[in-house]
Amino acid sequence: MDVPSLVVVLQAALSPNPAERKAAEESLIKFQYTPQHLVRLLQIVIDDNCPMAVRQVASIQFKNFIAKNWAPLDPNEPQKILQSDKDMVRDHILVFIIQVPPLLRVQLGECLKTIIHADYPEQWPRLLDWVKHNLQGQQVYGALFVLQILARKYEFKSEEERTPVQHIVQETFPHLLNIFSRLVQIEKPAVEVADLIKLICKIFWSSIYLEIPKQLLDPNAFNAWMMLFLNVLERSVPLEGQPLDPELRKSWGWWKVKKWTVHILNRLYTRFGDLKLRNPENRAFAQMFQKNYAGKILECHLNLLGVIRVGGYLPDRVTNLILQYLSNSISKNSMYTLLQPQLDVLLFEIVFPLMCFNDNDQKLWEEDPHEYVRKGYDIIEDLYSPRTASMDFVSELVRKRGKENLQKFIQFIVEIFKRYDEAPLEYKPYRQKDGALLAVGALCDKLKQTEPYKSELEHMLMQHVFPEFRSPAGHLRAKAAWVAGQYAHVNFSDKNNFLQALHSVVSGLRDPELPVRVDSVFALRSFVEACKEIFKLMNEVENEDLVFTLETIVDKFGEEMAPYALGLCQNLAAAFWRCMNTAEADDEADDPGALAAVGCLRAISTILESVSRLPHLFVQVEPTLLPIMQRMLTTDGQEVFEEVLEIVSYMTFFSPTISLEMWSLWPLMIEALADWAIDFFPNILVPLDNYISRGTAHFLTCKETDYQQSLWNMISSIMADKNLEDNDIEPAPKLIEVVFQNCRGQVDHWVEPYLRITLDRLNRTEKPRLKCLLVQVIANAVYYNAALTLSILNKFSVTTEVFNLWFQLLQQVRKSGLRANFKREHDKKVCCLGLTSLLALPGDQIGGEALGRVFRAALDLLVSRSCKGGRG
Repeated sequence: MDVPSLVVVLQAALSPNPAERKAAEESLIKFQYTPQHLVRLLQIVIDDNCPMAVRQVASIQFKNFIAKNWAPLDPNEPQKILQSDKDMVRDHILVFIIQVPPLLRVQLGECLKTIIHADYPEQWPRLLDWVKHNLQGQQVYGALFVLQILARKYEFKSEEERTPVQHIVQETFPHLLNIFSRLVQIEKPAVEVADLIKLICKIFWSSIYLEIPKQLLDPNAFNAWMMLFLNVLERSVPLEGQPLDPELRKSWGWWKVKKWTVHILNRLYTRFGDLKLRNPENRAFAQMFQKNYAGKILECHLNLLGVIRVGGYLPDRVTNLILQYLSNSISKNSMYTLLQPQLDVLLFEIVFPLMCFNDNDQKLWEEDPHEYVRKGYDIIEDLYSPRTASMDFVSELVRKRGKENLQKFIQFIVEIFKRYDEAPLEYKPYRQKDGALLAVGALCDKLKQTEPYKSELEHMLMQHVFPEFRSPAGHLRAKAAWVAGQYAHVNFSDKNNFLQALHSVVSGLRDPELPVRVDSVFALRSFVEACKEIFKLMNEVENEDLVFTLETIVDKFGEEMAPYALGLCQNLAAAFWRCMNTAEADDEADDPGALAAVGCLRAISTILESVSRLPHLFVQVEPTLLPIMQRMLTTDGQEVFEEVLEIVSYMTFFSPTISLEMWSLWPLMIEALADWAIDFFPNILVPLDNYISRGTAHFLTCKETDYQQSLWNMISSIMADKNLEDNDIEPAPKLIEVVFQNCRGQVDHWVEPYLRITLDRLNRTEKPRLKCLLVQVIANAVYYNAALTLSILNKFSVTTEVFNLWFQLLQQVRKSGLRANFKREHDKKVCCLGLTSLLALPGDQIGGEALGRVFRAALDLLVSRSCKGGRG
């Protein structure tokens, strides 16, 4: 079929006549595999003389055919496109992709992405030369457009698959830097300049997403880029040409440039600027970034946020990213020092107002309540939401710097509550009360653990939250329901208060406003999840009927979940993979795939928890979940690592036995921990504990993977690392404890090495918490084999020193008279077992005076446990 005939067929494919349209579609299918057909479609796409509608149909046909046939998934499938046709397409698509209108460029861009992913570099070695040549010529936009697709190919690739990136960066980045430099020097630049800078930013982003190319580790090269990014960050966005429509405004070229710049600086800071990185080269980079750039970026970010304070415009996504940067700065002493002088203004005049109900919320609530609900519970919206970022900032601030900030922030909230209570009905600050309730809900974990707030929670809920279920403002009724759900697990001292809370939430299910009903449903779920605590409370007041009712609901829920658990997990797993694929495919996605995937994984965890009493179901869901766990325990899963570890914890704890396939995850977690996941050590502790305690025989006997040696290598490395703070290594002694407790009599050869590294770390440990954990390792070793442990301590000449420290820690008390150390029942039990094991030794192995001290210490512990445990 020649070009004119093909144009006629494509025109017929647009016909309103179904018969003509069907005949045209059949004709296209019939001739699609004939030689030159693909080339002719491309000719029509680029022909300015053809009607636009025909060109668009041709571009869609062209894109779909290439997606399906350029690189078939089955390698044994015969090639349906001639090599000569492929060569012709590759030669011409680069030339014309920039010349066609944007509507068609989108389709050709998708084609180019398919071709590059399949052919570069093996079948298309000249592509990079073309890009490099045109970066220096007149086709700069075209070269950037193609280079951005090329760089994106490697954005999510593992280290061994990223080798071509080094060559791409080496060949093109010097030219990109020159172009970038010229562009930022243009006075009164047009929006087309912003489009070019945006492409450069996206190329840079894809190239550094998982790993910084070695060329950029050179301080001079990196500094040149940073100066340009800081230039873009500091300069004001042009006022001229900004669209008035809010949706168009946030997508305007110069705001896109600002967003990508902030995005890049955040990525550099959070992934590569952390001084805890264990790779020496990366640590050196982190030190350089912290010293030279992190503070300057912080200053620029604070200036940008200042625009909000005076009522100026800043896109939601930019605000969100800036607040993420500030949240990550809180834990770093040097950055927090820079932040402190402006912290009150930031917290009370920028962050808190962002948490309050606003005009946009009111408009959406009234005009489209369904969309209001969707946005409130859509995890993707959190990616763009300044409100979510503000909540995260406040939570991080009181978690990491609570001593100097929690009290003043709560006092600020209390003042809002007070003004609200005192104001007449028509002048009540409803929106500020909404923000204050949001803050109280966001800080729920902190407040439930911290005195004096912990003791006042029930009073706060009764006085400031539950009355809002009767508020004339619908958004306050919804917020009251949400806060009630956050605090559903509070141990109410007065049963009537609990019943009032439950009654208020149930009443919210019948509220005339949809968002209130939805928030009430979620709150009610939280109350049902708190059933164990409710049972205790109801037993105390002898309300057996209510206990029976609630127990029946939960039991029924679990039984009804069981038949659907496998299907639900399969559907969620499929949705998870689609989310991850979206992250690779969607050009403007801002990593939504990983964020949406978090929701899928959390839902899977909820199901696993619901069916925890049905271990056979875990065997059924394992094949579905195993590929997710295997892939996401590598660097590919950094964004969802915590959620995946929770799934691994459930699978290793509730399954009847731990399968060999599940054991394959052990090396992945150990490798991640050694490389980049030290912050997740407490999360990794849980599944490792399960492997050792529930798969003890395999842990001890397997030789293909020597799990004992693997564990030793990891623990000894972490315990010896002087760059890790005491808090970072706390899970390590807990794991040694797991080994000694579960492998009694079978790991004698490990007792001395583990005691040696424990004693080494004990000598330089400052924090009492870690000292106690390390002493508990010794207590566990004594319980494991008292004679062997004593002989090792004697060999190291530390026996007296160790026991003196142990007794000293046992005897320390606070001003209140309560024990300062070993406060948990588990800690006391370990110490008891260790000390009583010493009492069983022959008299010649432990002196009379020492025996008396041991006996008294053991007796004190037993008495304290008996007093607390009552009949237990």
